[in-house]
Amino acid sequence: MSSVTGERVSTAGDGFNPTWQRHVAAYSLCAHLLPDQGKVLDLGCGVGHSFHLLAPRETTGFDADPQALEGQARETVVGDMRALPFEDASFQAVLCVQAIEHVPDPERVLGQVRRVLDIDGTAVFVTPNRLTFGQPDEIIDPYHYIEYDPEQLRSLMAAGFRDVRILGIFGSPRQLEFVIGEHRRLDALLRLDPLHLRRFVPRLARQRLYDASLRLARRRVDPAAQEIGVEDFTLAEGPLGQALDLVAVVRR
Repeated sequence: MSSVTGERVSTAGDGFNPTWQRHVAAYSLCAHLLPDQGKVLDLGCGVGHSFHLLAPRETTGFDADPQALEGQARETVVGDMRALPFEDASFQAVLCVQAIEHVPDPERVLGQVRRVLDIDGTAVFVTPNRLTFGQPDEIIDPYHYIEYDPEQLRSLMAAGFRDVRILGIFGSPRQLEFVIGEHRRLDALLRLDPLHLRRFVPRLARQRLYDASLRLARRRVDPAAQEIGVEDFTLAEGPLGQALDLVAVVRR
């Protein structure tokens, strides 16, 4: 299994449970948005923690990290999602959870998804809402290149797909308490750098520092956070400005 980094969710242990459950909930909530049958490309799947929730559909896991794909009980492929090694129209559905924000040129990903998607297929992209995670005016996560608000995500998808619908994943009161706590800790940390010198640190160095701070922060296990489960998340049409994650449902 991959080591704990800010790049992907790989464990529900220690203080990572709320984040883990949020990612699992994305699969659970989005499964009904996909066609009932056919092949599904699980794009940017990481460790494959929740592909079983898409059953009985046949899924193919795709990720850039071969270590993350080790041991998954399904077909997996290593590669760059901006250059998918699949034939045209080879999938009836594509599900991309928390991955589109990890590339600097998402238009290339959308072009590849459109190409490998069946003419009647559906693609679903889940990505953090920049209005509610991190800082709305700054990308804090050094693994993210672009973060979206609802209209930015809609515009991105509309450039490549005819039918675009934007939904939101919302948290329960106890999940939102956890998010508020995370914001407070982040704000306290950012106050130590009032000149924004962090913006001049090379991305790789920021990633290493981010990973170390993340592991340190998650050592503080909160019993209330450990109780958060998939049931603490819901999928709804709005208000999208308050959604934790945005869900783009697109069709060719």
